[in-house]
Amino acid sequence: MKLLIFSDSHGELSHMRYAIDREKPDYVFHLGDHDRDAEDLMRDYPTLPLVYVRGNCDGFSDTPLTRIVTLGGFRFFLCHGHTLGVKGGLLRACYAAREQRADFLLYGHTHEAHDEQEQGLRILNPGACGYGPYPTCAVVTIEGGVCKSEILEL
Repeated sequence: MKLLIFSDSHGELSHMRYAIDREKPDYVFHLGDHDRDAEDLMRDYPTLPLVYVRGNCDGFSDTPLTRIVTLGGFRFFLCHGHTLGVKGGLLRACYAAREQRADFLLYGHTHEAHDEQEQGLRILNPGACGYGPYPTCAVVTIEGGVCKSEILEL
């Protein structure tokens, strides 16, 4: 199973469409800023499961701030991260993910890709897919009970 993870698209859909067409994922996660972009992707790819959360630039959206998704035996804690202070450090976000017994903390907001393992928790920020000269996303592959992650430049 392949998951494609985006954050901080800010109205730039072309990079996400390119990644979806190239990677052919089984699921897509969008970690906020702009949740309308996630809704547009759902219209473009109606058979592709897509889960998304609200970011700080999503105004008065009723999209949830966090979600828990279980796939392939792994629990994913999705958030944008702005309400958990990720620009000042990951402690609160890690606590929130661990409270949910998550295997993965998926966050955005900083526009900087990040991928590390810390005490049984995979911490992954796909970076910004809609900003700068080097947009990025993340791919998580689950195969035979093993999870691998990588950051991709788009």
